Amino acid sequence: MSEALKPPADLPRHAGDEWVACGDHRHWGLYGAAGLLLVRRGDDGVPSHLVLQHRAPWSHMGDTWGIPGGALAPGESARDGALREAAEEADVAAAAVVVVGEHVLRHDAWTYTTIVAEVRAGADVVPRAADAESVTVRWARMDELGTLALLPPFAAALPELLALLPRP
Repeated sequence: MSEALKPPADLPRHAGDEWVACGDHRHWGLYGAAGLLLVRRGDDGVPSHLVLQHRAPWSHMGDTWGIPGGALAPGESARDGALREAAEEADVAAAAVVVVGEHVLRHDAWTYTTIVAEVRAGADVVPRAADAESVTVRWARMDELGTLALLPPFAAALPELLALLPRP
């Protein structure tokens, strides 16, 4: 691995930051992983934007766009882990979101839980790249998703995730 593709040496780690073997592939997160799909609605009540993270090139499936997320800590719930990761990576405060659903992707030895949330009424969420795991973090318009190199598992799950949102 070239120096440019190695994670920073000072990147914070916890006991869950390990690879898990799953058949012929592997997943990040000894205790599973979770992420936060945060949605903002337009004046018409229809979802208009998602918080997306342009992942650092050195990360697994790097240089793609996905949601803030990562490995769960020992004993941490998926909801708590997703909210922690969103705060660490995107500077999104847990108090600024309302959780509306969750989607669990299950593998034999590992799970990834997407927590689906909306911006709490009156909250002002200004996401930003808050750590070295992101190139950038921003609100992405729904109509631009097809132009972004989405993380493949995220792209595959996106229709199911959006279906978890309450109808306007």
